[in-house]
Amino acid sequence: MSPEETAASTVGPHRSTGTGEERRGNEPLDLDAYQEGALRTALYPAVGGHRFVYPALGLANEAGEVLGKIKKLFRDRGGRVTPEFREEIKKELGDVQWYVAVLAHEFGLSASDVARANLEKLASRAERGVLGGDGDER
Repeated sequence: MSPEETAASTVGPHRSTGTGEERRGNEPLDLDAYQEGALRTALYPAVGGHRFVYPALGLANEAGEVLGKIKKLFRDRGGRVTPEFREEIKKELGDVQWYVAVLAHEFGLSASDVARANLEKLASRAERGVLGGDGDER
């Protein structure tokens, strides 16, 4: 298979509904607009016939990289957060965010729906006084 055919076969099915304009600077970025932008760079293979496997594994890997940076922050810098560290962790958190957005898409979910459902779940737990503890259905 040629590189062009490989690239074409690895792009996930998605439609752009935005204007295509790039956002710059510190303008707020809507979660669904972010997801749409992330999908424009989503080039990865289906694994075992499933498109969600690659972004799920990537999410775990990137979350591990965030934890590795934090581990080394304490090992090498005495836990002191510097502007340089903030930039490093921002990049790693951005990678986590990319995989969350793409994985949500693979399950037919918008990034804003995922975020909204999470806030609703947490608000419900807060109202019932069960923010602490464990278990998804508390």
